[in-house]
Amino acid sequence: MPDTPVATYIVSVFEKPHWRTALTTKDKEKALAMAKEIGDKVRIEEITPKPKRR
Repeated sequence: MPDTPVATYIVSVFEKPHWRTALTTKDKEKALAMAKEIGDKVRIEEITPKPKRR
């Protein structure tokens, strides 16, 4: 069974003058809950690594 890449979700908060990472998780629901709790000036990025070639 080939390894399938798993998405990682990064929740970032804008603190002047830069974006700061608040949470990194593999659970989308947890990322959305954290962003909702933080409030304004939040973004969620999804990163999925490319599968390795053989």
